[in-house]
Amino acid sequence: MRKKPVIGIVGLSDGDPQVHEQLKEIVKEQVDAIVNALKASGEVEVVEAGELVCSVRTAKEQAEYLKRMDVDGTILSYGVFAFPNFSAVVAQNGKGPFLLAANLNPDWPGMVAMLAAGGALNHLGIRHFRASGDVTEPEVLKKYIRFARCARVVTRLNGQKYGLIGGRSLGMYSATVSMQDWQKKFGVDVDHMDQSELVRLAEEVPEEKVEKALGWLEDNMGEIRYNGSSFTPDKLKTQISHYEALKKIIKENEYDFVGVKCHYEMSRHYCTECICAAFCNDPYDWDGPKEPVVYACEADSDAALTMQILKLLTDEPVIFMDVRHYDSEYDVMVFCNCGSQSTYYATGTDDHRENLGRTTLYPALDIYAGGGCHVNLMTAPGHATIARLNRREGKYRLTIIPADFVAVPEEKMKETTEEWPHVFAKLPFDHQIFLDKFDANHCHAVYGDKTEELKMICEMLDIDVEILGE
Repeated sequence: MRKKPVIGIVGLSDGDPQVHEQLKEIVKEQVDAIVNALKASGEVEVVEAGELVCSVRTAKEQAEYLKRMDVDGTILSYGVFAFPNFSAVVAQNGKGPFLLAANLNPDWPGMVAMLAAGGALNHLGIRHFRASGDVTEPEVLKKYIRFARCARVVTRLNGQKYGLIGGRSLGMYSATVSMQDWQKKFGVDVDHMDQSELVRLAEEVPEEKVEKALGWLEDNMGEIRYNGSSFTPDKLKTQISHYEALKKIIKENEYDFVGVKCHYEMSRHYCTECICAAFCNDPYDWDGPKEPVVYACEADSDAALTMQILKLLTDEPVIFMDVRHYDSEYDVMVFCNCGSQSTYYATGTDDHRENLGRTTLYPALDIYAGGGCHVNLMTAPGHATIARLNRREGKYRLTIIPADFVAVPEEKMKETTEEWPHVFAKLPFDHQIFLDKFDANHCHAVYGDKTEELKMICEMLDIDVEILGE
């Protein structure tokens, strides 16, 4: 279930007491219209200020009140002309991001107030957004809801804790990050833990829990291709134990999202971590429905952060994938990663039986001498948004790629690595642009067109945006 954004709203008025008394009902009417429209949408929870702002004192008091109410962002509503300094005080003392809102009403200069307030905030370097027009109009209401969703992402991201389990994998520069930069830019704390904790805690998992999980997998998986050597029921139980250990690590350390190195300490000497990757990202496991927890393979931290932003935006699992190949026969990019992706994407639903029924556990490739399985599935068709945080000379930007996931014959998976999960994606531009411009070997995706939301999130975070192909 989507967690609704919580947005504060305050109405601003004239600073002259007599004029305010004459116009306060107009101001309140505009606030009520926005509140009623947002509540009726079912998408947003609204917290109203205790009174209208008509002085510096009330501006500070109401801003602080909404901040104490732990809102994700604040709407400043203008039904008449409001002194711009009130907006400045609200913004300096309240909880951003901020949306300035005015109706298109020729009888009253609410629009004048919004523009004057916007100029004041820009003078002060306070980033903000604007919505003008009748909130009952679908396109106008959409602006409010988009702002609310994006504010929720930025606000909830601030203060989160990322579990970096292991260090840099396979020499990837694009996977490592500065904990100082993350704290300053995103408000995210990076906590490092050694992979040995997975091994140690796996030994403490009760046998009955492991047996329960094994039975659930054997009952629900489309196929489990044991090979009698590197991939056996006992080796699958080892992978299950690692996943149970990871769940304990996440809970006890209060990690909001994680990245796990895997290669080669784990994959070569213990087992691949593919079961961890699949079911951590899934909305279910053998214990029933659960909250997906973003897991990035190969400890790719910028991957994990991209995925967490997408998850906070959609409240859905997020795909982790390798950029592998361009297939000219079907004109698709082939994304195929050595770890795993959420089995949710076999159908794009929470139906674990249907999803697992379309999933195959293959023996791990010989290069991963620790053994265990890879988790194979083909991502279900649907319009999607691919995204990836990149850095160029230390500055972040988000690359966004609208795409359509398509189904192709299953035999096509044998042309790359059949054992791994596959995404086949049609891009709205020549594939060579992708290969020439994209700055990472991993990328991430969710269903739906999230381009406008991601652009707004980037503006809130002061991150550059790159819409590939434009």
